[in-house]
Amino acid sequence: MFVLLLMPVLIAVADDQKLSGTVIGTTETVDYSTSKQSTTVNTREMAFDGKLDTYFASWERSYTWAGLDLGTPHVITKVGWSPRNNSQGEKRVLLGVFEGANREDFMDALPLYIITEKGTIGQLSYADVACSRGFRYVRYVGPSDARCNIAELEFYGHEDEGNDSLLTQLTNLPVVSIHTKDNVEPYDKEHQIEALITIISDGGTKLLCDTGTIRERGNASRGFPKKPWRIKFDKKQHVLDAPAKAKKWTLINNYGDKTLMRNLLAFELSRRMGLPYTPYATAVDVLLNGEFKGCYQLCDQIQIHKKRVNITEMTSQDIAGDELTGGYLIEIDAYANDEPSWFSSTKGNPVTIKSPDSDSIMLVQKNYIRSYFNKMERSWSTYLDLNTFLRHFLVGELSGNTDTYWSVYMYKDRSDDMIYTGPVWDFDLAFENDNRTYPINSLTDYIYRTKGSCAGNMRSFVNGIVINNAAAKAKLLDIWDEVRQDGLNSEYMTEYIDQWEDSLQQSQQLNFLRWPIMNQKVHQNPKLWGSYKAEVQNVRRFMQERFAWMDKRLNYTYVPSAIQTSALTSEDQSTVVYSLSGMLMGNSLHGLTAGTYIVRKGQQVRKVVISPR
Repeated sequence: MFVLLLMPVLIAVADDQKLSGTVIGTTETVDYSTSKQSTTVNTREMAFDGKLDTYFASWERSYTWAGLDLGTPHVITKVGWSPRNNSQGEKRVLLGVFEGANREDFMDALPLYIITEKGTIGQLSYADVACSRGFRYVRYVGPSDARCNIAELEFYGHEDEGNDSLLTQLTNLPVVSIHTKDNVEPYDKEHQIEALITIISDGGTKLLCDTGTIRERGNASRGFPKKPWRIKFDKKQHVLDAPAKAKKWTLINNYGDKTLMRNLLAFELSRRMGLPYTPYATAVDVLLNGEFKGCYQLCDQIQIHKKRVNITEMTSQDIAGDELTGGYLIEIDAYANDEPSWFSSTKGNPVTIKSPDSDSIMLVQKNYIRSYFNKMERSWSTYLDLNTFLRHFLVGELSGNTDTYWSVYMYKDRSDDMIYTGPVWDFDLAFENDNRTYPINSLTDYIYRTKGSCAGNMRSFVNGIVINNAAAKAKLLDIWDEVRQDGLNSEYMTEYIDQWEDSLQQSQQLNFLRWPIMNQKVHQNPKLWGSYKAEVQNVRRFMQERFAWMDKRLNYTYVPSAIQTSALTSEDQSTVVYSLSGMLMGNSLHGLTAGTYIVRKGQQVRKVVISPR
């Protein structure tokens, strides 16, 4: 799945030279001799005076910068820098970012280079730049909490408008660069900050740039220094290779997940488990107002959409008859009482109504979905789609997710009596990353029944299905056999982990420079593994052991099937159909839920896969 991209190389031209222009940048500085704010001491001009014993030092500690107005666009081919001459100076350039722009406010800025090594006091370091666009304005943005301490800056290049044939990525991953109006940093979940959002991918040969907004997102994850965000384009966009064309996307911070891949692994389990919709996600590098923020997961926003949760989206006019029956997107949510639109079910489960959203939902709609959810809890065998519920359950247990029933998405479509479970979400504590459940494979029962976190009375609700109902237990075993026969095993997941480990190598190094927590316990980390390689090995080892644990818990022995697998076609009529456990399902494939079945037609026997709706 990972491809080596052969990128064009920019060749410096004969008239490339050290560039000069009007000095621009942060004006408020610090006078270290008095510890007071100044505009005359250690100014931005000091970064361009040709002297290595002077320096620029801003008053604010972050989001400060120094640069040049070149007067006309120039293609930048090289940058140079030298750190401030003090005990902290050499490391204070680590993760400093060079940018170019054609707007004076740098809203349209693109990255040119990120510093990945300590500087050398009294000496200029240089780096080539591979960016074909020309820029009038160039700058150096100091790393977080560094006061932009810099002794000297240099830019080299030639006058040219340039083009967008080759732009700069920080690593092999796509880079998401966000610039906000007036450099405002998102500060809560309510206020959407005006922004220009840029995504550079495909080795620097593909560019998406459009206006939009950014705000914080999440619950507990908002409390970490590395913040999670939701971005919203003003117009629907195809982002990278995501299936959906949509406005809303999420940037998941994965602060406590030192592998930076747990959600990606869980989503692959969801796809292999055959759930109707698995959120799109990939790893990216993120810049905010020129400051490197780390390796994030760019992901779908969970919403009603034909390429996301594919159900009917309601309007305020849908208040009677068939229109009132859907679609509804809800979440059993331990944080529901912090949300504007929620209810507590008659069995004590907190439920957030995600769609219709709180700004547009009508009282009759809220009353309908509350009543219907209560009815489903009372008669789940009639109103709960068991197929999606059990597949969702298996993803949670196979990944060892503490929070499977702390947050559960569900949905109901119009003219459909069933409530479906999914998509899966939130796996930062899964795959052996929670001190409350570690070591997971030593537990003698499912994680949700032992040490897992459950909202409301979800533990009792789930017990009623997977523990106390014989038909549900038989179907659970059928699904497990189906996915095991279809190649979901420890070898497959080990290879998938290996691929992401290779892909994340460059970005994880930058991420843990920005957030030096590898040898700190953060969130619910159970152990300090000491290195990125060891963190990934912990997940790999857990996954290899977990399949055996699940087989034992389900009393399942994997025996490779000798029956040919085929897809369902219109010719598959008048058959005798059995479940994988041998239960007679009838004489037709019509009306069966998604899954794998044994089909006998005369003397021919086949294994038939019915895809999820």
